[in-house]
Amino acid sequence: MHKHPQPRLLRWRTAAAALAATLAASAFLAVPAAQANEPSDPPAVQQMPAPTPGFPLPTQHTQQAFDPASDFTSKWTRADAKQIMAQSDSTVSPGANSMSPDVTMPEIPQDFPTMNDDVWVWDTWSLTDENANQISYKGWDVIFSLVADRHAGYGFDQRHWNARIGYFFRKTNADPAKDKWNYGGHLFLDNTSIGNTEWSGSTRLMQGNHVNVFYTATTFYDVAERNAGGGGIAPDAVIAKALGNIHADQNGVTFDGFEHTKLLEPDGKMYQTKAQNAGFAFRDPYTFQDPAHPGKTYMVFEGNTAENRGDYQCKAEDLGYRPGDPHAESVTDVQNSGAFYQTANVGLAVADNKDLTKWSFLPPILSGNCVNDQTERPQIFIQNENGKNKYYLFTISHQFTYAAGMRGPDGVYGFVGNGIRSDYQPMNNSGLALGSPTDLNLPSESPEAPTPNQNGRQFQAYSHYVQPGGLVQSFIDNVNGVRGGSLSPTVKINFRDGVSQVDRTFGRNGLGPFGYLPTNVRVGGEGLYK
Repeated sequence: MHKHPQPRLLRWRTAAAALAATLAASAFLAVPAAQANEPSDPPAVQQMPAPTPGFPLPTQHTQQAFDPASDFTSKWTRADAKQIMAQSDSTVSPGANSMSPDVTMPEIPQDFPTMNDDVWVWDTWSLTDENANQISYKGWDVIFSLVADRHAGYGFDQRHWNARIGYFFRKTNADPAKDKWNYGGHLFLDNTSIGNTEWSGSTRLMQGNHVNVFYTATTFYDVAERNAGGGGIAPDAVIAKALGNIHADQNGVTFDGFEHTKLLEPDGKMYQTKAQNAGFAFRDPYTFQDPAHPGKTYMVFEGNTAENRGDYQCKAEDLGYRPGDPHAESVTDVQNSGAFYQTANVGLAVADNKDLTKWSFLPPILSGNCVNDQTERPQIFIQNENGKNKYYLFTISHQFTYAAGMRGPDGVYGFVGNGIRSDYQPMNNSGLALGSPTDLNLPSESPEAPTPNQNGRQFQAYSHYVQPGGLVQSFIDNVNGVRGGSLSPTVKINFRDGVSQVDRTFGRNGLGPFGYLPTNVRVGGEGLYK
């Protein structure tokens, strides 16, 4: 295993020559099973933000670990999420960035390059092992992305119900500032996956050249109507996997032989079903092994609390205010605001066999009831801190999915505890780890219809994916009115003890190369493809 190049070596010089030289010289070593992730660097200051006068105090969390099969669910509370505004500057000029630079993604240039001329690219992940190491296979780096045809006649915002999983590859010793990713096409043959639309997941290299692709199998019944601007029939969604083979030669990477298996569909008891809510979330499987539970494979995924939409009753523990806090809301006021419509959770499941074809639900590890309605693409990042493994739960969310009375940017949200199931402490006391530049003093909006007076980069990037070493990849959505569909510049966050800080010495003013997903473990040898 190698440490990612030090940030000072990533200052852009002639075509990022220093970066390419550093990567070419890096040593790749095998990583022992069930080892923690390659850690991030620590932030300059490792203290939680101080309380802000006029705002409630955050909920007290212990980070205590529980058995993964227990029924304890940590709560991201309103008191926690209120810290986002507590740490925001109310005095900035309208349309500026009101958030701390420590949690603000640097601005993406408006003249960003197109990753591929034929497909839009968004949610992206790497070929990994069970410990989230990023794998170089026979001298090739491989990534997977949701893609949609740029020339099919529908618009960028219609991509969701036309999504397929595509893949890209690039030589491991390539210069990420100059060498483009090669597009390999759709991962699965047409009409072979479960469902008619493929949404996000994760991909693991298994023994030999076998790969398991865990994905969201979504079925839309009104694609043509939606592409024409109408539609509205609720889709079905299940979590599935496909076991296939990866091949590599001097020409690149190919896949074949995929066999698809349906793994999970929502149960209506812990995880909301379509019958309970047409807008339910059940997607984004991410699998991993846990050093604390050798031999077991777990999965985190996005879900919603299982009740009929509108039936949830906000509770005092969802609010999380400390007794006697003069700035606390009442349960009645929160309920009357309509916050009960927001019922996000992060689900957990455990594999029942070594083939990873049979799974059992466990209770959610995190809920955001009456706080937010989406906790997308969750990941578990295990980092050794002072000789002890700390478990970071990262997820992404939108500003427009927050409950009434809440405000936060599009971006990465993180929580830290002592195990997979913990009384998670929100990072930076709020949960916000990295957001696009946003004026949180103005009302929330959506990337399809931003208002002119907001920060033009409030939707610049989304679907962040946290990599070994604290590197963060995302896709470009809307940069000052220019729509994206390409991978963003990679940024780096330093974090330790639940405190995070954007590393602005990384790359050029904090922006690394576009689509930089470096590998840290080599498998299958160097190959003959240098």
